Amino acid sequence: MKGCTHTNQIRDVQPHTRGCEECLKMGDTWVHLRLCLICGHVGCCDSSKNKHATKHFHTSKHPIMKSFEPGEDWGWCYIDEVELELA
Repeated sequence: MKGCTHTNQIRDVQPHTRGCEECLKMGDTWVHLRLCLICGHVGCCDSSKNKHATKHFHTSKHPIMKSFEPGEDWGWCYIDEVELELA
């Protein structure tokens, strides 16, 4: 089973906003939120029409995000394409 090779990039970040940064600026909505563990960017998930978390990865190359939903403690590495358990 393949693991993530980018966990050394994880930082102790604070979320920039309480919602998707770009959707808030646009006045749009989202389904679920994701937090970039490299810089603290909050973006919407791929079930949201704007997919800002994935767009953030493509522009920033920050590989690891985690769910920003209450009670969820999983993450995702975009480069290695593996789910992470983040307690």
